[in-house]
Amino acid sequence: MSSEGFLKEIQDIGEKFLLKLQKLPKAEPVEIVSFSVVLLFIVTVLVLMIIACSCCCYSCCGCDGRPDPRHRKSQVRPAAH
Repeated sequence: MSSEGFLKEIQDIGEKFLLKLQKLPKAEPVEIVSFSVVLLFIVTVLVLMIIACSCCCYSCCGCDGRPDPRHRKSQVRPAAH
C-alpha cells in the first residue's frame, strides 16, 4: 500500500469518527454504550502497546539507552571430561 493510500484511509477513518461523534448526542442509549465500549477497547489496546514497548525497551537498554550487559546471550559449551 502506498503512503498516499494509507493517508487516504486514515483520513476516511477520521471523518467517519467525527461524523459518529457529531451524531452521538442524538443517538439511542444502546448506540452510545456500544460506541463507548469500542472506544474503551481501542484506548486499552493503545495503552497496553505503550506499556509493552516501554517495558521491552527498558529491559533491553535500560534508562540511559546503553545495552545492559547482564542480558547478553552466552554460549553454553559442553564440559570436558
